[in-house]
Amino acid sequence: MAILEIGINLGTRNIVEIQYYSSSDNILDPNLRAGFLSALESFSTEVFGDDINVVSLASYKLVCYCEMVNFPDGKENNTQPLLYYAIIEKNTDPDIVKEQLKEINEHFLNRYSINTIFTKKKRHFKEFHQRINEILGDLKLKTEDRFRSLF
Repeated sequence: MAILEIGINLGTRNIVEIQYYSSSDNILDPNLRAGFLSALESFSTEVFGDDINVVSLASYKLVCYCEMVNFPDGKENNTQPLLYYAIIEKNTDPDIVKEQLKEINEHFLNRYSINTIFTKKKRHFKEFHQRINEILGDLKLKTEDRFRSLF
């Protein structure tokens, strides 16, 4: 039971990415993943009228939480998805992870202004990694790593 990776995407741009465990040597580009998730979110919203929640794969699950944010220009119908995602082991409870993503969203939006989120580069948000780690606690550890830390 562990979170393998967590991230935040603004539309098709990745702004935060933390990998706790590398799943393979063939790592997917964060911006390519952001584009895929953005397309998946748009598809689920337009076709089903619903947000993406959990996508199950053979070995992993992808848990998402999305908040629509307005562009800094102030126009009402000019929004972009701020998508929080976690790649988790198959046996990890997605509901618990989703609650953690919601809490990360609250902290992120309290910490950074919309203008900052839209204009700053990925490196500007590096200091937020520590806050994410604090929120996740030992959810970011695999079971064997939790036991190892006890002894």
